[in-house]
Amino acid sequence: MWYWVVIALAAGATIVLREGSPLRPHAGALFDLADAERLTHLGISPAYLAQARSAGVTPRTSHQLHELRAILSTGSPLSPHLYDYVYQEVKADVALVSLSGGTEINACFVTGNPMAPVYRGEIQTAALGMATAVFDDRGNPVERTKGELVCTRPFPSQPVGLWNDPDRARYLATYFERFPGAWHHGDFAETTEHAGWIIHGRSDSTLKPGGHRIGTAEIYRQLETIDAIVDSVAVAQRWSDDVRIVLFVKLADGVELDAGLERQIRTQILKNTSPHHVPARVVAVSQIPYTKTGKKAEIAVRQMIHGEPVVNTGALANPEALAEYHVPAALRR
Repeated sequence: MWYWVVIALAAGATIVLREGSPLRPHAGALFDLADAERLTHLGISPAYLAQARSAGVTPRTSHQLHELRAILSTGSPLSPHLYDYVYQEVKADVALVSLSGGTEINACFVTGNPMAPVYRGEIQTAALGMATAVFDDRGNPVERTKGELVCTRPFPSQPVGLWNDPDRARYLATYFERFPGAWHHGDFAETTEHAGWIIHGRSDSTLKPGGHRIGTAEIYRQLETIDAIVDSVAVAQRWSDDVRIVLFVKLADGVELDAGLERQIRTQILKNTSPHHVPARVVAVSQIPYTKTGKKAEIAVRQMIHGEPVVNTGALANPEALAEYHVPAALRR
């Protein structure tokens, strides 16, 4: 929500920031703030709404929220039953604005419209100034079909390059290599019959637990210091209206994944990265799947743990390795 704060200041609005956990001293603390400061707009995340719902927070009966006109949600997709929670237990006449964009673009590709209806599970519209579209794998525009979120024309807040990238090679490879001439954002999306949008999560290997964007290499670097681990692959598993990080590890001969080793893995990652990088589940496997070009097959692993078909097994050097990733029992809880 940080760039919305900047936009609000530019528009002459007063902003309110709260430091610390939104669940302290209790799960309804942000609604306390909304009442106390007479907020008109409240920016939160799906993870917070899920926590409030699980804790039985019912602002509709416990708070006034007279001035609250809009709840803005971002960081990860907002599930349909959290729409239900907001309208049934928070406030019936609030505009629930789910949105999706990025810090690098300082904007949204899809966002809300206070003059349009809100449909359960859908983001209302493409943002103004954005030629937002969905492409299939061949780069063709598609409607009401899952595909890659793209922007087909330059937009006002488009960055012109990346830091320490003088020839723009990394910039072009990051955003324009997949679909030349179109910004490829790495989100899996589809349009709806209401001209709305649904974001199904990241289409690449980026992890976003609680809306925090994490590169898998940040995790792998920490594991290289642990002799008991030969190799690893980290993916995001959809879980409780968010995602959680699942780490698969290939262990050295004679080593078992016991409580002590799990604790060592989590401590090493926490000490040198952040709490958001720490895996929720650590699972031992005998093989890590790789592509024929030598890259860890993170997307294929993610598809396997969700019971989804792996489209291009022909690109894998060891496709037989995927068998033990098929919805492991350890990931059902």
